[in-house]
Amino acid sequence: MTTPNGTVELRELVLPPHANHRGTLFAGEGLRLMAKAAFLAARGLARREAVMAAVTGVEFLSPVAVGQALLLRAWVSRVGRSSMTVCVTGRSESPGTPPEEVLKGVFEMVAVDGSGRPAAIDRAYLNKEAA
Repeated sequence: MTTPNGTVELRELVLPPHANHRGTLFAGEGLRLMAKAAFLAARGLARREAVMAAVTGVEFLSPVAVGQALLLRAWVSRVGRSSMTVCVTGRSESPGTPPEEVLKGVFEMVAVDGSGRPAAIDRAYLNKEAA
């Protein structure tokens, strides 16, 4: 099974260094992981480097305890000339409990050339669901 261009899944284990004083995922660490997933989805679709231009919304819906797995899914929902909107969701997973959506966010990413300037995205190979 192949993953469509612009879609990424990452699985991370929440460890004590990722936690706050309450033993749950530190929001800054959650945001870092979401940004990583957004970057990988954007770079995969654009087939070139990408940078973050904005975070238009992030919600932390439930705490994620140390020892839980966090499954992040990112997909490009909009493609412009050089910009992309990337949606990211995260679900916590623990043995014996159903997965629960715990975070979500929307990131604006821009494809760039070697000098860091916005660069057009080659639309010739895009999957229909990503365009």
